[in-house]
Amino acid sequence: MRPPVRSFAGRRCLVTGAASGIGHATALAAARSGAELHLTDVAAAGLERTAEEIRAGGGKVGSTTVADLSRHEEVVAMAEQVHGLHGSMDVVMNVAGVSTWGTIERLRHEDWEKMIAVDLMGPISVLECFVPPMIEAGRGGHLVNVSSAAGLLGLPWHAAYSAAKFGLRGVSEVLRFDLRRHNIGVSLVCPGAVRTPLVGTVEIVGVDRDSPRIRAITKRFEERAVSAEEVAARTLAAVRRNRYLVFTSRDIQVLFWLQRWLPPAYELVMRQLNRKLVTVMRDRPADGRR
Repeated sequence: MRPPVRSFAGRRCLVTGAASGIGHATALAAARSGAELHLTDVAAAGLERTAEEIRAGGGKVGSTTVADLSRHEEVVAMAEQVHGLHGSMDVVMNVAGVSTWGTIERLRHEDWEKMIAVDLMGPISVLECFVPPMIEAGRGGHLVNVSSAAGLLGLPWHAAYSAAKFGLRGVSEVLRFDLRRHNIGVSLVCPGAVRTPLVGTVEIVGVDRDSPRIRAITKRFEERAVSAEEVAARTLAAVRRNRYLVFTSRDIQVLFWLQRWLPPAYELVMRQLNRKLVTVMRDRPADGRR
């Protein structure tokens, strides 16, 4: 099937999580490519800054909506307003997300609930509300779901996060075939390390973020991370080429290859990584628990 969206020029494009990080960078990149942007985020100030930056660069912002995507009723209200004023989207980009890490004995039930609500059910609400109108419009289009390396690999401490990101990967895997007959392409973006504000805000349950070991890990993470702008560029290229699986760093691509074709090597790497991170738990946890 040829790419349903070969150019962003004149296309209506919804971007969630547009206030910062990958969502911000993707919105700006799409605007520079000629798209009409429809933006949403839970952070009102950051969302408006993104919109202002797009307009200042000569881009077009069709709408901005402050919404908590984990609340289905807010997504429904946003979709009704956007569709009523502007019509259906041509490209839908599920970028918004949060992250909480922790070992199974330290993760709280609310941590699991939050990951599922924001990182899985949020995107699903967007799909429910925005994809059927795309189908009905009959113009084709493209869907982007931003998962994670944690949606592909068994990364230590990522159980709750992976529950959501593997789920989004599963949804995407089905839709890539279900939507083909409607000429709607699907891309699953699986970033590894990315320099975004999320690096400084990710919660590691039971671990002091200010401990020397955690600071060292964060520094190494940032040193090997790609920029949000690079992720945005790869995402837009995937849409134009109708590419399904999108890697943003070589290390994740290699690990995924090992997982598929050389499982013993993949298992060795995962075990070694887990052993290294376990040493961090020797620090006194933030909440005082042992």
